[in-house]
Amino acid sequence: QVQLVESGGGLVQAGGSLRLSCAASGRTFSTASLGWFRQAPGKEREFVAVMSKSGGTKYYEDSVKGRFTISKDNAKNTVYLLMNSLKPEDTAVYFCAAQWGGTYAYTPRRGNEYNYWGQGTQVTVSS
Repeated sequence: QVQLVESGGGLVQAGGSLRLSCAASGRTFSTASLGWFRQAPGKEREFVAVMSKSGGTKYYEDSVKGRFTISKDNAKNTVYLLMNSLKPEDTAVYFCAAQWGGTYAYTPRRGNEYNYWGQGTQVTVSS
């Protein structure tokens, strides 16, 4: 059974950095589209960053471009989200997601296109 386990969330000061990790068991990330989403109180879950199955294509939500970086380590079967220059508006529960079975030519950016999800990790940025 596929399981995604997240870690790395916490409380940080504005301008600080966090590195979120999501480790998978059951299937390899080398054949998966991978993504990070977040949900703030009172808001819908939103796209943050996604990466194609090959790792060659990445998309970022406009507000995090230049600050966040999605990456993966196939040997460790782990996907990361490095978050720099954090702002209070980044406060949310962050979820990692994976999709298997789709085409290599398409990178999904909507949550309902992903098959598996982690439990979420809280990121709180104080001002």
